[in-house]
Amino acid sequence: MSANYVAREVGFDMHGWGHGDRATNDRFRPLETFRERLEELLVKVRTLGFDTVDVWSAHLNPEWATDEHLEIARTLLDRHGLRVASLAVWPDSVAGLERACDIAETFGASLLGGGVALDRELILPVLRERGIRLGIENHPERTPAELLAKIGGDETIGATVDTGWWATQGYDAVRAIEELGERVLHVHLKDVLSSGEPHETCRWGDGIVDVEGCVRALQRLEYAGAITVEHEPEDHDPSEECREMLTVLRAWLR
Repeated sequence: MSANYVAREVGFDMHGWGHGDRATNDRFRPLETFRERLEELLVKVRTLGFDTVDVWSAHLNPEWATDEHLEIARTLLDRHGLRVASLAVWPDSVAGLERACDIAETFGASLLGGGVALDRELILPVLRERGIRLGIENHPERTPAELLAKIGGDETIGATVDTGWWATQGYDAVRAIEELGERVLHVHLKDVLSSGEPHETCRWGDGIVDVEGCVRALQRLEYAGAITVEHEPEDHDPSEECREMLTVLRAWLR
């Protein structure tokens, strides 16, 4: 997940998500330096052993991404053998949602993993027309029932499970996966140090999430989508920890 590097552009001395988000948008927005900066990021991801990436909107934001940005990104992803599992976005307008769909289509992805600050009757026609699904990521929701109420009954919209945020909300992530069942479209596999705020991610096994239990629950559900290795520390580079977690995940999935 490219959002693992939310603190990278502030020297891994981040003071809240917005700090890193703004700095990342500012660094990647200029077209004249976009190719160099994105390639540096993608090379790093590839050397860690990943062949698929969730593209975070601060690295390619629907609000500022031009067709030139998209063509550069597509070319670089192809060059380095990286597929796109989803686009992690939170658009707040129909135009923003449509542009997010443009970006996903450019990369051959059919999933937006995040959320949209719009009513379902505005979201659904756009998603259906474009053949894109939306996995709403749990953040403020305290229970799967709250998330399911937002999702509704249409299969175009489902859940992006963030295991760390279930733990932050004091809800067992394994149980959440089981209760969401077939509505799980995407998974952000994350551990956190404790329930409640602050939301501090950590290497799997160092926190309170039963990460392997989450994977086993997904296997019982015969989940066939992507599983994202997510770890977004504010004070250090998570690269080597992500490499280790990828190795662990592949062993669990054998």
